[in-house]
Amino acid sequence: MARALQSALLSVGCSVDLASELRSLDSIGDPNRQIDLQAEADLEVKHLLDHGTPKKWQAWVTYHNYYKAPDLIGPTVSAMLGIPYIQIESTRARKRLQGPWRSFAQAAEAASDHADVIFHLTVHDRETLEERRSGAQKIVHLLPFLARSHLDPVPERKIKRSKILCAGMMRPGDKLASYQIAAQTLSQLSAADWQLEIAGDGLARPAVETLFAPIADRVTFSGELEPTAMSKAYESADLFFWPGVNEAFGMVYLEAQAAGLPIIAQDRPGVRDVVHGGIMTDPSDPIALTNSIDRLLQNPNQRQRLGQIGRDAVRMNHLIPAAAHTLMTQIQPLIGAAQ
Repeated sequence: MARALQSALLSVGCSVDLASELRSLDSIGDPNRQIDLQAEADLEVKHLLDHGTPKKWQAWVTYHNYYKAPDLIGPTVSAMLGIPYIQIESTRARKRLQGPWRSFAQAAEAASDHADVIFHLTVHDRETLEERRSGAQKIVHLLPFLARSHLDPVPERKIKRSKILCAGMMRPGDKLASYQIAAQTLSQLSAADWQLEIAGDGLARPAVETLFAPIADRVTFSGELEPTAMSKAYESADLFFWPGVNEAFGMVYLEAQAAGLPIIAQDRPGVRDVVHGGIMTDPSDPIALTNSIDRLLQNPNQRQRLGQIGRDAVRMNHLIPAAAHTLMTQIQPLIGAAQ
């Protein structure tokens, strides 16, 4: 997503500098690490302000400020330079102001308070951002988008057996929970003529393989695929299925719809922001997932119709031109006011 943001800004003539490579991530809640990272950030701020490059900067943009990885640099640098400070996909978590991430949560909150505008990628994130809006700060919806300016034609699908595609990292937690739901759902299908490709890899792969063992004769594990191979996987499938447990939004849904695939997913926050051509079911009704897949497997016309709906939505709302327009509509007035 960060690379897509760079592409969007470059597409409208902006120059984009990667100002710092400091990774302010404390994934386990270690107060000592937070102290060390703050000290590193202070040195980085001094280096940036002493360097000649900042003289040409017109705005500071930070992606994904949150309690485990707050922006420890941008607020100070932007204030010292007198330039707008912009955040994209930031979240607020006041419940973290107590506990092992206390100092980082405070830093993340302070950084968000400093922002002139915060772009949020899902409707779900907007509620807390609006509730804790700072002063005249703007909260703007930036739809998730692919790093593409257009969509290439989709090859005609000619598959003898109906092919379902799943794609997700194989790690404990939410991803494994999605695989558990997927395995249970597919094991109950009544349709006879189908196969499954799973794209993804990770530490939980043995557990995932165990989950799908009852239907192993229908399953192909493709491992982690490079972009070109992943594109071919989308093109060779008939539908994309991923439950989406606690997905922020899920780029795979956009990629699948760009390839003209209908989507089967659970109706969850974030997921519903990006799924347009498909069927989303109540997470409390597991049978609904099975029934929805069965219906689509047996109805190629509906698959084609939903696939086209999703592809049209991606083309209109989830590519670089739409994202760049949203970004610059807010950023350009801020730059002009600061000059």
